[in-house]
Amino acid sequence: MMKVFLKKDVPNVGHAGQIIKVSDGFARNNLFPRQLAEEVTAEREAFFKSREVVKEKRQEKLEVHTSELANTIQNLKLTLKRKMHDDGKLYASVREAEVVALLAPHASIKADQVIFEKSIKAKGTYKVTIKLSSRLQPELTLVVAQE
Repeated sequence: MMKVFLKKDVPNVGHAGQIIKVSDGFARNNLFPRQLAEEVTAEREAFFKSREVVKEKRQEKLEVHTSELANTIQNLKLTLKRKMHDDGKLYASVREAEVVALLAPHASIKADQVIFEKSIKAKGTYKVTIKLSSRLQPELTLVVAQE
């Protein structure tokens, strides 16, 4: 068995920044040629452990920031004014980019993080999920009103 420091995430093996033990053949034939890992020698083990600690601290900061962002998003009630027919139906359904634009003053997210339970095609109040991570998926309230 050989100790290696993972440079990138490797499915079913480990995450970037971890020191793990793998078989010599797997390391030499798979991880090293694809530059996914480096061998951990006795001399360099302290260096790799310090990098692991730095990565953990960065991850903790990111988790704190993400949880604060989730709290901010969860308490939001946004209003989207759109043109619509007399019966309250929209000319076109609400798109993810419109929600991103409404959220811009509060949070910076991408359109692929916005999840609708079903497409929004009429005026009313809706819950919209924002996927910040696999664990954190806060919902905001979106009110669609006539312009």
